[in-house]
Amino acid sequence: MELDGKIALISGGGQGIGAGIVERFLEEGAQMAIVQRRPLGPALEKRHGVLGIQADLGDPAALPRVAEHTAERFGGIDILVNNAGIMFERSVSEIRPEEWDLMMAINMRAPLFLAQAVLPHMRRRGGGSIINIGSIEGLAANPGHAAYCASKAGIHGMTRALALDLGPDNIRCNAIAPGWIASDLSDNYLEAQADRAAAREALNGLHPVGRVGRPSDVGNLAVYLASDRSSFMTGETLVLDGGRTAKLPLPF
Repeated sequence: MELDGKIALISGGGQGIGAGIVERFLEEGAQMAIVQRRPLGPALEKRHGVLGIQADLGDPAALPRVAEHTAERFGGIDILVNNAGIMFERSVSEIRPEEWDLMMAINMRAPLFLAQAVLPHMRRRGGGSIINIGSIEGLAANPGHAAYCASKAGIHGMTRALALDLGPDNIRCNAIAPGWIASDLSDNYLEAQADRAAAREALNGLHPVGRVGRPSDVGNLAVYLASDRSSFMTGETLVLDGGRTAKLPLPF
């Protein structure tokens, strides 16, 4: 198994992309702590090798305690996955300073200070792998997403900076920039369309592979980045979008 004996700390692993990463990590033999604001679902909480930690990721003071709790339970930390994030739509004319600050606190500040919190534990283990979840919206944009796009572009830049700073400690840092990944939220969006079948067909048609992504697709890439097989890769942002951003739109 790719991650046998590895210990991971994953933020926001209870649903969506995070759940896809958690499932693949478990299949590959990792033990892990999952930190998020809400408690884990009963099925996940009962899984062998899983520790649920409730914490407010917007509170920097809570993050060292999360890392300590993980290391005390499992004996160290080898992998950090910064997956937790928020998204809301506000036009530039409408967004308020407190909304901007909240987006940056969860989407950018928490990943940096979680990385800082795990450093002593990774150093004691001789190195590690940090995986940040960015977005294709860190490369392109949708209307009303100025704050979200800024936060994800920031994650991509931070990934490169962390790779440089932490390379001497044998700690790698890479990012995954997912495109449209199926989730309850995206399914609800499609179900709300007047012609659901046409909406789903149009969405699939945006992707050269003919479908949207699955949480397990992100999990598969995260396993590779967490494993020793990617030992020569750091500072990279890997786009995982089924070819969507490679496809130039045509006028007709």
